[in-house]
Amino acid sequence: MSCVFRNDSTDLGQFHALFVLYGFDQFVNGFEDVFFGCMFRYMKKPFNLLLLAVCLFFGSQTSYAQTVPFENEVKEISARIDSLGWQAGETIFTGSSSVRMWKSLESEFPDQVVYNTGFGGSKASDLEKHLFPLVLRFEPKKVFIYEGDNDLWADVEVSSIMESLDNIVTRILLANPHTEVNLISAKPSPSRWSKKKNYLILNDLMRQYAQTHEGVGYVSVWEALLDSNGSPRPELYIEDQLHLNEAGYKLWSAQFKEFMED
Repeated sequence: MSCVFRNDSTDLGQFHALFVLYGFDQFVNGFEDVFFGCMFRYMKKPFNLLLLAVCLFFGSQTSYAQTVPFENEVKEISARIDSLGWQAGETIFTGSSSVRMWKSLESEFPDQVVYNTGFGGSKASDLEKHLFPLVLRFEPKKVFIYEGDNDLWADVEVSSIMESLDNIVTRILLANPHTEVNLISAKPSPSRWSKKKNYLILNDLMRQYAQTHEGVGYVSVWEALLDSNGSPRPELYIEDQLHLNEAGYKLWSAQFKEFMED
């Protein structure tokens, strides 16, 4: 809904109707789109400035009630890295809990400065929202992204996942065309093996995306975590059969060696 008001003879009844519809739109669709539409179109006229103030008031009430998923965790991650001191031009690993729980990341690559900004049980759309504090502001030379695993399990369409990943990659390369962006394949978790076909489709699309986009690489961890029969290995996972244990991360880490070379 657009916030459309005219500085003419609109009667009070019409105004009230529009006002009620506007308030409803705030709760259904959020504040930002309607607010900016009002601001840019109607701030030039004194009467419309009053209406803009109304938009601001109702929008602020709604925005206080809204929370962005993982916002607090992202702030904690940013604060932790800031406390350590960081320099531009290093390597960022980000994405969902498979990165977040990679405790041996720094020790696996002792000759590189790496920052782990993995968060929650995130999806690609979550990383889109938090891309600046988790990636862009660090001005990295390399970025490794693990997203799509939780997305598929939550029945997010593969096309939507790829759209989010494309948006992420595009923003990173717009900020610095020389950044190397690497998409990490989904891993073959025993607890999610029922969606094997979906994960293979996503992995293939990420591989194709990397092949057709300059500056983008694809790191496959899928095969390294399978047995000789092509099945997942439960002994490489912790009790939930979703997250890797120390032995699993050893095999996982080996797949990144060539990508970490300068």
